[in-house]
Amino acid sequence: MLLYRTDHGLVLVVDERSIHLADLTIDEILQAHDPHALLQARAAGGTDVDAAMPQVLHAPIGSQEVWAAGVTYFRSRDARMDEARDSGGATFYDRVYDADRPELFFKATPQRVVGPGGTVRVRRDSRWSVPEPELVLVINAFGRVVGYTIGNDVSARDIEGENPLYLPQAKVYDGSCAIGPGLLFTAAALPAGTSIALTITRGGAVAFAGQTTTGQIKRRFDDLAEWLFRETSFPAGCLLFTGTGVVPPDAFSLQSGDEIAIAIDGIGTLSNQVG
Repeated sequence: MLLYRTDHGLVLVVDERSIHLADLTIDEILQAHDPHALLQARAAGGTDVDAAMPQVLHAPIGSQEVWAAGVTYFRSRDARMDEARDSGGATFYDRVYDADRPELFFKATPQRVVGPGGTVRVRRDSRWSVPEPELVLVINAFGRVVGYTIGNDVSARDIEGENPLYLPQAKVYDGSCAIGPGLLFTAAALPAGTSIALTITRGGAVAFAGQTTTGQIKRRFDDLAEWLFRETSFPAGCLLFTGTGVVPPDAFSLQSGDEIAIAIDGIGTLSNQVG
């Protein structure tokens, strides 16, 4: 089941039907013990969306905080070590990759989240910024992974590389987080070979393209959720980025006007422009 947040409310796509879920919010869905059962029950009594009515997609989020896990891919570990080598921080990334405790950090408040078709930004004081295409876990209020979506963790690699303590400034700012196009609710685990593909277009030509699979993620999704919920409560659930395994070359940095497309099997494509 794919759930979209539109200007006319929530729309659930199931069995090739688009169903308008009146008077239901993402918060209510993630406060349920079994969101899948709730959605199935509401779909049974929902009305089909008028195909003639235009639907504008918004970021599929309610009041949820957005968090992120880092250094979950071997490729990401190497990239972080390279960017932090001059600052002496490279060893931290190597150690956290092999540690039991994952790297977890706060990424965005709901009002800072950019939706599909929206504009993301690079920091004005950054010379080296990149998109990070990521699978995002949808976690309910009880700490259970109940779905997935696509995320773009825009990051200032030069700022983080200068000193690991600058990570919040490299990661958390206006326009640094995009999510969408919808939420995939499923009780089944994603196949290990699920593809995550990134394409960056500049001036009508592909400036960078790369691809990985969820099978390259070292951490188990349930473990990431357990660590996040261990000492922190989320009354309306939360969204958790799972790290990136697609890293553009060191010579590449985002520019205004770039088009970023992130595609994940079974979920769709998240497209954003750089402002």
